Amino acid sequence: MKYNEDMRNTSPSTVFHRQTLLQQLEKQPVWDLLVIGGGATGLGVALDGISRGYKTLLLEQVDYAKGTSSRSTKLVHGGVRYLAQGDVGLVREALYERGLLLKNAPHLVKNQDFIIPNYEWWGGPFYTIGLKMYDLLAGKLSLGASVHLSKQETMERLPTIKPEGLKGGVLYHDGQFDDARLAINLAQTAIEQGGTLLNHFEVCGLLKDAQGNITGVTATDQETGTAYELRAKAVVNATGIFVDDILQMDKPGGKKLVRPSQGVHIVLDKSFLPGDDALMIPKTEDGRVLFAVPWHNRLVVGTTDTPLKEYSQEPQALEEEIEFILRTAGRYLTRAPKRSDALSVFAGLRPLAATEGGGEKTQEISRSHKILVSEAGLITITGGKWTTYRRMGQDTVDKAIALGKLPAAESETAHQPIHGAQPTPDRSSHLYVYGTDQPALLELIAEQPVLGEKLDSTLEFLKAEVVWAARHEMARTVEDVLARRVRILFLDARAASRIAPEVAALLAQELGHDATWQQEQVVAFRQVAQQYVLES
Repeated sequence: MKYNEDMRNTSPSTVFHRQTLLQQLEKQPVWDLLVIGGGATGLGVALDGISRGYKTLLLEQVDYAKGTSSRSTKLVHGGVRYLAQGDVGLVREALYERGLLLKNAPHLVKNQDFIIPNYEWWGGPFYTIGLKMYDLLAGKLSLGASVHLSKQETMERLPTIKPEGLKGGVLYHDGQFDDARLAINLAQTAIEQGGTLLNHFEVCGLLKDAQGNITGVTATDQETGTAYELRAKAVVNATGIFVDDILQMDKPGGKKLVRPSQGVHIVLDKSFLPGDDALMIPKTEDGRVLFAVPWHNRLVVGTTDTPLKEYSQEPQALEEEIEFILRTAGRYLTRAPKRSDALSVFAGLRPLAATEGGGEKTQEISRSHKILVSEAGLITITGGKWTTYRRMGQDTVDKAIALGKLPAAESETAHQPIHGAQPTPDRSSHLYVYGTDQPALLELIAEQPVLGEKLDSTLEFLKAEVVWAARHEMARTVEDVLARRVRILFLDARAASRIAPEVAALLAQELGHDATWQQEQVVAFRQVAQQYVLES
């Protein structure tokens, strides 16, 4: 079985164009693997299938990483608190995947120093011993040894930490990344390897044969309204928080598989925690750890863990979550953050795999992934986390092979470089996230100097990045650009709203849309952006 040679031989300048991808739907009567969902999990499944040579199609109803996968704490980690819970297997697996991801996407993933401040006499020895176990489990892929810090060393590295009662600290290493950028790069990698991936393409139903076995999906191009019947040997439901919606298409009235948990983050100016080190508070009043992590020259503080019964594409932070984060951060920082300091606030829903009984706190529900197969043959993957996306993809495709839906072939993703991969020692320019694409982006600016202008005088981002997103990163809307390509919505929601008309104009020129489309895009985006603004 070979890669889709039509895509492999497509011109680099058009390989990511929507029309090029749509043409593949007409050329392929039956796909080997059809993946529903373009978040971390779905992208992991698709790339794994492609790596084995299967003709693979992925459909995403909105945009890559639109949901949970763009709303993480920006950590590639084993999970220190899972070790405290005794889940050694999950931690070992995640640490192994962390090491692979650092190798495969070094332009987006970096070795981040974290410091746990100790205000109790037993804190230093307790956390030092625990983190030595964390180091040990990482094995050859360790990012560095954890060490105990004196009070003076802790204050030097965390200059805004409260000194009263501070005994010292423990330094350990974990990974830090840009989640949505990684998702886009995974989609690009999959397409370059011969896969067909389409965003803004909604699965509306499942196709079944006379025996009731799933043979494909019905889907609609959200841009044109064109309906498709797409057939496949194996269909995977990788829709994260929405897996139950697809399961209902298969078996209406079936038991729900996911227990949603909401995590909220607040983005602050870097001055609240200057320097390169991240702060980790190991135990808070809601049972979760709290992180303050440097990210794109800002500071991301979170997360919460709130069980929810309802879910949506745009979950909103609850007042008690916001107050909890500000209150907890204020206990540790010399300058307590206020509501007016928030540049952006974002909420994400974790698709935790529900367990029997249903009475547990979400901190205790399994973070490991689960794969289920329905009577009709629908393969559903749920749970897990960003760090283990690759392993989740591998396990899912292994399951399809075990079921006899696909011929046996070995996964090749463990050592598959992700699009843009190159070591990035210098992160002084925000353009580092483009990796090997950066020279071509700079060439675009050289050809059209106006594109070198900033989108906003208060921000670092350039007009060229909007054009690049449309031409090479499958961006179709203002939200696609500002939320998941240049991340401005997550870094400064008010600024994102302010520059929406400029982005709409640049996109319209690239995609061939009129003034009415621009106006509609600005209105729609500003409605979304308002939910990221924390009113004083």
